[in-house]
Amino acid sequence: MNWYLKVLKQYADFNGRARRKEYWMFVLFNMIFGMIAGAADAALGTWGALSGLYGLAMLIPGIAVGVRRLHDTGKSGWMLLVAFIPVIGFIWLLILLVSDSAPGNNVYGENPKYQ
Repeated sequence: MNWYLKVLKQYADFNGRARRKEYWMFVLFNMIFGMIAGAADAALGTWGALSGLYGLAMLIPGIAVGVRRLHDTGKSGWMLLVAFIPVIGFIWLLILLVSDSAPGNNVYGENPKYQ
């Protein structure tokens, strides 16, 4: 949960690096909270209003942590756009997101593993 809150504290921070653990824990908790919002929508009959608002609120931090994760691997944040290439783009982006950190410092900052 601390990783999720860390991402929310860096709401629109596209600078720096994010460890694999930070990114994937954010994704996990984001999916859990999204499912809870979807279940609440179903129970209340709000036709996706709660889950839609939650998704909209998490759009910017999700992109920001994705950019920081790509920075950690030594890639530009613009590499997120590779996901728009049908099939291959998603696979390529997934490989980049699960890759280990670039060793040492890079142009995006110090390696967060060793801070």
